[in-house]
Amino acid sequence: MTEEEPGGGRWRGIAKIGAVAAGLFAAAERRRRAAISAEAHVLATEQALELAAERAALRTAEQTARQLTGPGAPADPEGAVVRTDDTVPAPRTAPPAGTPAAEHPLGTAPLGRPANPVDAVPWSLRVAAESTWRLLLLGVALYVILRVVDTLKLVAFAAVAALLISALLEPTVSWLRRYGVPRSVAAAITFLAGLVSIGLVGWFVFWQVSSNLDPVTVQVQNGVRQLRDWLLNGPFHITPDQLNNVTNQITTSIGKNSEQLTSAGFTGVTIAVELLTGVVLTAFTTFFLLYDGARIWNWVLRGLPRHSRYAMAGAGPKAWATLTAYVRGTVTVAFIDALCIGIGLFMLGVPMAIPLAVIIFLGAFVPLVGALVTGTIAVLIAVVTVGPAKALIALAILIGVQQLEGHILQPLILGRAVRVHPLAVVLGVAAGSILGGIPGAIVAVPLIAVTNTVTGHLRQRNAAGQEVFQAIEAARKQ
Repeated sequence: MTEEEPGGGRWRGIAKIGAVAAGLFAAAERRRRAAISAEAHVLATEQALELAAERAALRTAEQTARQLTGPGAPADPEGAVVRTDDTVPAPRTAPPAGTPAAEHPLGTAPLGRPANPVDAVPWSLRVAAESTWRLLLLGVALYVILRVVDTLKLVAFAAVAALLISALLEPTVSWLRRYGVPRSVAAAITFLAGLVSIGLVGWFVFWQVSSNLDPVTVQVQNGVRQLRDWLLNGPFHITPDQLNNVTNQITTSIGKNSEQLTSAGFTGVTIAVELLTGVVLTAFTTFFLLYDGARIWNWVLRGLPRHSRYAMAGAGPKAWATLTAYVRGTVTVAFIDALCIGIGLFMLGVPMAIPLAVIIFLGAFVPLVGALVTGTIAVLIAVVTVGPAKALIALAILIGVQQLEGHILQPLILGRAVRVHPLAVVLGVAAGSILGGIPGAIVAVPLIAVTNTVTGHLRQRNAAGQEVFQAIEAARKQ
């Protein structure tokens, strides 16, 4: 037995240590349960106090309602509580007979008149007033922006034109970059190629007009003579004296307004100088957008408020993709319009068919109405050069191409990349032409398309954020 004493002592020591640990664990568990019970008791006490306070407030409201309605007022059959807050003011009645004015809650206030004048304004009128002054503030801000743009319209239109041209040329820069060409070299090659292409087209149009000017002048004179004969011998039965009177009135009007015409000539020189300045500024801006567009966009993002940077950083690429798709699709549609109408004019024998096709191509950048307006010039030239019959055929070709553009080309080429309703296109072109003339009409539709894309992206982003917030709140409640 003496040999087993050391081992038995070790086991007894281990047992004592286990007993002490069990006692400590039991004591900690008792303290934890006591803390939980105390916390539950405090919570129950707080809930009881809140319930008592709500019941006291309810009793006070009922007593106040009985005092306001008086002893003779009929009781509410539903047992509903009369609201006495500031959103629905309680009715004001005369104090009961024999009650001093100082003891009555309403005192000596006039009957039917709320203590706060705001309470007398209907809720719908408040909402209308709040919305109206906010709309007026937005209108003033928009007016100031338009005034600034009108003052700096040369810079504004040059910047927008540079954006449109950059959206057309940037895919070429990206294609060169994929083959290892440095960014600066790719931008320079693309810019110079575009500049040379525009110069060649302008030179070709000028050459065609100058080489065909004399034959066209003879044809126009013959056409005017035939038109005069048709007016004299046609169904309108216009006499030579009436026609001479109209011609003399036109000549006299031109002579009287010679000063205005001279000033218009000086205005034309001013417009030519501004146009040349705008072209140079547009070319300069286009090159730097092609070369350094990413860093320019990052600089713009840094100028925005911090909480708006992430939203606009996602909306920017979508807006650029929409603008690129719009410009490339519009160029394709304009080329098809000009090609079809130009072939028709050439087959009809209309002089200067190619320059007229180029004019129609430029006019087609104004959607839906641009090619129609510029095509009307070709029809008028056809009237005085090849006769009314062929002019009617040219008009039919023009209308047919417009139908082809509206129902097939634009939905097929632009597709879902630019989702703008035709009514928005027409109203936008009209508003842009009123505010900014031809440049405003060209800029209106891409501006509407980009705005539509940005607002749609921000709306989806806010909806996604709300869904995430609701999911987090639901997880916390569980």
